[in-house]
Amino acid sequence: MADSFSKKENFKKKLQKQKEKTARREERKESNDKGKDLDDMIMYVDAYGQLTSTPPDKNDKIDVDINSIQLGAAPREAEEVVKIGIVTFLSEKGYGFITAETMKDNIFFHSNNCAEMVKKGNKVSFEIERSPKGLTAVDIKVIR
Repeated sequence: MADSFSKKENFKKKLQKQKEKTARREERKESNDKGKDLDDMIMYVDAYGQLTSTPPDKNDKIDVDINSIQLGAAPREAEEVVKIGIVTFLSEKGYGFITAETMKDNIFFHSNNCAEMVKKGNKVSFEIERSPKGLTAVDIKVIR
């Protein structure tokens, strides 16, 4: 029984794919970078912090004051202690949110942290503390 035209074409395509696959495999074997000499793999850093393959000149010395090096995170600027905002939400259960004027973020608060009774729309001054769930407003006072 003779094969149909489409079977012959599919068989040709399959053989072509196998040939391409073996050609790619041979190309990978030829261009393999494994087994390079250690000198070929070493990179140097120049005076400007750029990577280069040429070693630095022994005569070029850069003086670095060790005492001027600061380890750790960059110092943070002191933030303002007291912030001002507006109470945008207040629930019956005693919690709510304040929108700070400078940050435009909603900051959670609870009525236990209020010095006096607050209402929705009141302008308040407060301090921010970091809690496990995010920022929290404390020491809340109504501005009149």
